[in-house]
Amino acid sequence: MKNIVKTLLAIYLSVILIGIESTLTKAQDGSYKSVKIGSQVWMVENLNVSKFRNGDPIPEAKTNEEWIKAGKEGKPAWCNYGNKVGNGNIYGKLYNWYAVSDPRGLAPQGWRVSTDGDWKFAVDFLGGDDYCGLEMKSATGWSGKGNGNNKSGFTGLPAGNRSKEGEFGYIGAVAYWWTSLVRDKEFAWYRVMDVSPYYVYRTNYYKGSGLSVRCLKD
Repeated sequence: MKNIVKTLLAIYLSVILIGIESTLTKAQDGSYKSVKIGSQVWMVENLNVSKFRNGDPIPEAKTNEEWIKAGKEGKPAWCNYGNKVGNGNIYGKLYNWYAVSDPRGLAPQGWRVSTDGDWKFAVDFLGGDDYCGLEMKSATGWSGKGNGNNKSGFTGLPAGNRSKEGEFGYIGAVAYWWTSLVRDKEFAWYRVMDVSPYYVYRTNYYKGSGLSVRCLKD
């Protein structure tokens, strides 16, 4: 009798654990907080995936040598700021542009990497380049007087970047987001917010650099 009870209890616990595991897997695979800005639906967090949409792993580059090599060869790579998982959990991962443009798809199913046009729409909707940063930046986490009011719900965090040489910088002070728009062989377009609370700049940077990524619903 005792053996039967133990067996039934083990089966019951297994079912519960399977249910918990399924819930966690579902959350990791596709449950993202979002916010509507005009007609757009944006993620309210920076991308933090280590696999392409088709399931292929995106190579992690921890050392400067690995990072530089990926950039020179035009291959995708990601890292956490300072190679610390804790930073990835808060700010999302940093990706080179070759991960952004990879045909296997960086964005999860149902999402896409933001385009230059997506950013222009959101920025214009929220008041223009010279003002919208205040409404798009998080209300905490920025150094000095850099916090925004986050009225848009976008929750822009100062995740910093990684240069094409592998050096990390500007966490707490600057936020950078790749767009899918290429400029030329070496550069691609991105948006940046710095400690000045109001502005959102459009400029370009080396494709081998590591920046954050935001996605929109397809």
